[in-house]
Amino acid sequence: MRHLAAAALLLASTSLAGAAELNLYNWGNYTSPELLAKFEKETGIKVTVTDYDSNDTALAKIEAGGHGFDLVVPSANYVGIFRDKGLLTELDLSKIPNHANIAPEWADVDWDPGRAHSVPWQWGTTAISVNTAVYKGDINTSAVWLEVPDELKGKVNVVPEMNDVVALATMYVGGEPCSEDLEVLKKARDLLIAAKPDWISMDYGATEKLSNNDWAASVNWSGSSMRARLANPDVAYGYPREGFITFMDSVALLRDARNVEEAYSFLNFILEPENAAMISAFARYSPGVAGAAEFLPEDMKTAPEVVIPAEFADKGIFLPACSPKAQEYITAIWTELQK
Repeated sequence: MRHLAAAALLLASTSLAGAAELNLYNWGNYTSPELLAKFEKETGIKVTVTDYDSNDTALAKIEAGGHGFDLVVPSANYVGIFRDKGLLTELDLSKIPNHANIAPEWADVDWDPGRAHSVPWQWGTTAISVNTAVYKGDINTSAVWLEVPDELKGKVNVVPEMNDVVALATMYVGGEPCSEDLEVLKKARDLLIAAKPDWISMDYGATEKLSNNDWAASVNWSGSSMRARLANPDVAYGYPREGFITFMDSVALLRDARNVEEAYSFLNFILEPENAAMISAFARYSPGVAGAAEFLPEDMKTAPEVVIPAEFADKGIFLPACSPKAQEYITAIWTELQK
């Protein structure tokens, strides 16, 4: 019996020692549990997800080192920052045969030429979510949160994504994202600081708090807004006519990843159209993989948060990586806004 017990213990310890794992560092509430379960079932690789609430939070954590993560999901305007700081590994495309499935419009982008360092996760927009039972005015303007109407005072949230927030305010005052025009930036800064007392918070959890009527409006992302609307039909998504943001989040392999082969398995897995659609079906943003659309839930194919209304289509700006000088100005505004 002792020999059998020892053999069983040895097998168990060997199994544990050889258990495949992967550590994904991703935006909060952005990773499909069903996708992870399917991946683990097919590959035997267990994925642990750690959440963050902004690109800057993720960047600071990775730069500090000792994080233990293998993959990260920065927005397009941060992929180059991660790369130029030496935090990413150039991808071995021979290990990602599904790289060919990347949709043509996302396959060779100026912020990651040839998709040498990242693959698509999801894309969407940053605009405004409003509870229309509380506020019945125009929701297609950033005045909702920058010149807060009486009905919304003390009920507005602003997500903690620095570049998005400053870009929206800059467009509202007539400038362009990443502006170096000090006069324009001063207008944006003054407007933000004046508006802040009318906000309730600068928080990430918009989906739940809009669903539960804890907030009546929020600068928000499209998928989060759709999920809130499905739980609370009073929530609507507005596209500021002064300008709103289009973004793409992508998965990148970290330079100090420990589970490299497992990471490649995951990158290849999420580029299967059906699997890319699983990501989108959960978080409600659009996939960047050719052929994934046919697997999307029917309600996404006509959702106003996903399909940008024609009248606002030319108001969306894909947020670029800012120049060092512009980023310095943006950071200064953001720092002042946190006081």
